[in-house]
Order: sequence, then structure tokens, then C-alpha cells
Amino acid sequence: MRLEADVSLGNGEGGLAARFRIDEPLCVVTGASGAGKTTLLHMIAGLRRPDRGIIRLNGTTLFDSAAGIDLAPERRAIACVFQDDRLLPHMDVRANHLFGRSGHGRGIEEFDQIVDVLDLRGLLRRRPAGLSGGEKRRTALARALLQRPARLLLLDEPLTGLDPARREAALGLVERRRDLTDTGVLYVTHQAAEARRLGGAHLRVCAGDSGLARAQVRPAAGAVETALSPLFATS
Repeated sequence: MRLEADVSLGNGEGGLAARFRIDEPLCVVTGASGAGKTTLLHMIAGLRRPDRGIIRLNGTTLFDSAAGIDLAPERRAIACVFQDDRLLPHMDVRANHLFGRSGHGRGIEEFDQIVDVLDLRGLLRRRPAGLSGGEKRRTALARALLQRPARLLLLDEPLTGLDPARREAALGLVERRRDLTDTGVLYVTHQAAEARRLGGAHLRVCAGDSGLARAQVRPAAGAVETALSPLFATS
């Protein structure tokens, strides 16, 4: 994956400036609650429009304010798990899993594997209103992993509310997707153990003295404690 961004949204408190290039199959995103991690993912997904700048994924321009380019979310081939899950309430779990999947290929084999690993077999005919928080989160993760085409997975604290055994199983699926496909992963977490296990690049979002949050890349794979590289300093 190559993900490049040089964008800004707002000024001062509540604003966000991001300038980075990621050349790893997976990048862990960290930062304090409210720092702007979800806002950054929304801009990459096309759900929030930056005030200015450019976003490119694997050489394809997703957004360029100067050139007037702003691809619609459905044209970006990005699969997402956000904190509000965003399941389709009129569809059962099985239909939610398959929403956004075009073509079949290894479809049935992959579907069965993900459903079984995430322990969703008994929920396939339920609607989202009948699911617990953890069940909704597992359903959203399964849908993202099953989406095709998908050049990038945006996973915003995808394991919140899962018990240890299911967290372990879900992490294994994310690692498998990282290792066996060319789909990139941006993975937001507050858990240092998850960050170290997943490795890859590290993107930190933090607020500056002015209240403007900045997103910067740390080069050391999985090392949450490493100091910021001066190559990516924004001040």
C-alpha cells in the first residue's frame, strides 16, 4: 500500500492537518480520544471533505482540491469499520455481510471462514436491532473483510466490546488480510499490545499548542514509544 496525504480541515481548536506517506501494508493509528483519528479516516473514505490538499492511494487520486477531484465514497474501493458500526437496519446479518461485494471468486469459502471465526453463524438471519454491541461490531468487521473490491481497510477501534477470545480471532483475520492480499489497512487502536503485534507503520494524531491536531508518521514498526521522525515534522 502507498497512501499519501497532505490535507487540512478547519483551523485552530477542532482542526486537523495531516501530511504523510505510508509505504507499508498496515499502519497503526494512535492518539488521544478526540484528537482527530476518526476525522482523518472520514476524509480518506470520502465522508468528510478537507478544506484543501490531496489524498492518493496506490497512485490514484482520491481528492485534490486544486484539481477539483473528490471521488465519491463508493468509487474509492475502501472498506470501513467505524465506531457506530453503520449496519443497514433493513437487512439481516448475512445481507449486511455481502453488501458491497461484487463478483464471487472464493466467495463462499471466504464467507464461511470469516463467519465461523467471528462466531456469527447463529446470527445470519437477525436484523441489527436484535444484536448486542459486540455482535454488531463483529458483523461490521465481517462486512469490511468481505467487501470486494477493497484497496484499503479503515478499521476504527474494530475490536471494542469483544471478549479476549474473539479479539484474538478477529486480529488473526486482520493479519491474514494484511499478509495474503494487496489490501492496505489503517488500524486505529488505543491498545499498545495490539499496535506492537500488528507492526507496520505508525501514524500518530495529536493536538498542538493551538488546538490544531496533526497527523505524523513514526517510522519504527510497532514501536509506540518511538520519538517522531524529523523527516515528518510539521512545525
